Amino acid sequence: MKLINRLKIFEQKYVFLRWATGAEYGKIVYVGEDYIEFNIVDVDTMEYRETTVINSALILEVIFGGPDIARIVAEISSMLPDM
Repeated sequence: MKLINRLKIFEQKYVFLRWATGAEYGKIVYVGEDYIEFNIVDVDTMEYRETTVINSALILEVIFGGPDIARIVAEISSMLPDM
């Protein structure tokens, strides 16, 4: 299975993504055959800092879970308005 096919499962999910020139926490917005759209999250303020379009051939590592990802999800969830 190609990495791109696997990443399509994780669209709209928070991950740690490492590519050829950087590594950031954020949300995978879109996965295409030739690029990935990735919203970078500032872990100090928990706000979106920027949107990056990354060539899919440059992706080196993606972490889908773990304590850091869980912390980001908890922080963002705590900022959601109560229903």
